[in-house]
Amino acid sequence: MLTEQLVMLGRQLRHAGLPIDSTRMALAVSALGLVALDRCDDVRDALEAVFLSREKDRDVFHQVFEAHWRQSGKLDASALLPRMPEPTVNSSRRRAQETQPPASLVAGDDHAVPAALSASDFQRLRQADFMSLSADEFVQLQRHVQSMQLDMPHVLGRRWCRSERGSRVDWSRLMRMAARYGGEVVHVPRQRRREQALPLLVLLDVSGSMAPYARMLLAFLHQRTAPSQRAVFTFGTELTDLRSAFALHDPDAMLQAVNHEVSDFGGGTRLGASLGILRQRYARTLTARRSVVLLITDGLDTGESDVLRREMQWLKRHARRVLWLNPLLRFDGYAPLARGPKVLSECCDAQVAIHNLDRLSSFAQGLQQLLKT
Repeated sequence: MLTEQLVMLGRQLRHAGLPIDSTRMALAVSALGLVALDRCDDVRDALEAVFLSREKDRDVFHQVFEAHWRQSGKLDASALLPRMPEPTVNSSRRRAQETQPPASLVAGDDHAVPAALSASDFQRLRQADFMSLSADEFVQLQRHVQSMQLDMPHVLGRRWCRSERGSRVDWSRLMRMAARYGGEVVHVPRQRRREQALPLLVLLDVSGSMAPYARMLLAFLHQRTAPSQRAVFTFGTELTDLRSAFALHDPDAMLQAVNHEVSDFGGGTRLGASLGILRQRYARTLTARRSVVLLITDGLDTGESDVLRREMQWLKRHARRVLWLNPLLRFDGYAPLARGPKVLSECCDAQVAIHNLDRLSSFAQGLQQLLKT
């Protein structure tokens, strides 16, 4: 089968050190649909265009591909043809499969319904890096992430509401009640300050090194943040406002809108310039120094460090807390020594690892405590 052979090849390339992820696998399936699968040169060139992003990986790719081709002879072209339903599958189950939502997040057209994970497999995937997941594993974890709870802290707002044990007398209501009963005060109405969730500003890196983490965090934040209290932007080489996409209720519709609006997905990173655009055009998304900023990036910025430092200092002055969600914390002994990460470590209030499901769950459950520190 085409998919099985492609997955096997992807695993061999990943073991050889190539950065093969679910996005590249989905693009590889689309690329193979445009070439003759019985011609080695065409298949190799198509996969090379999708899988390779570094010149130093070219020789490794050719060696692994040639060994795989010699073993399989050719890729199975029948896997690209439409299939008739299996006779053992009843019509109700087939209809349920056909109405499953698409598994694609931001890129790719993988509509296959993944098999359910066993308890042992799920436990293993909880600690697996999002970058290392296969397409089916990624979809399974995405569905679980959408059901996670985010412990967003609440604070006392500026508005007041009725409360029998409030700290302030509601004088206007008291006078109306007294006029109704001939000047007699039969009850002292009180008020308390209304609790509200802290406003949230999300800045999500969609560069090539952040693609798997970006797709997982999009699915999580869309389901677990209040629409009235969030503003979501992506940045790569430019800043993109996703508030209209996040206003959509359906997760698949949101992801399709993101796919349409974000034009720099999988490119480079210019965080300093993007923050400059945020300051000039969207400064009002920071609500009176009450906003919590989630900066989701590996910090590998290609812009000027002085520009990044100036914009990060502005962001810190206008926010309650700036939290850096950094997937590079998956490496033991990681230190922000490069220019971009060094600036972020100086300007952010805390760093949090979000490279696997366990880390993301810990962040979601401990956000309230994290903001108190």
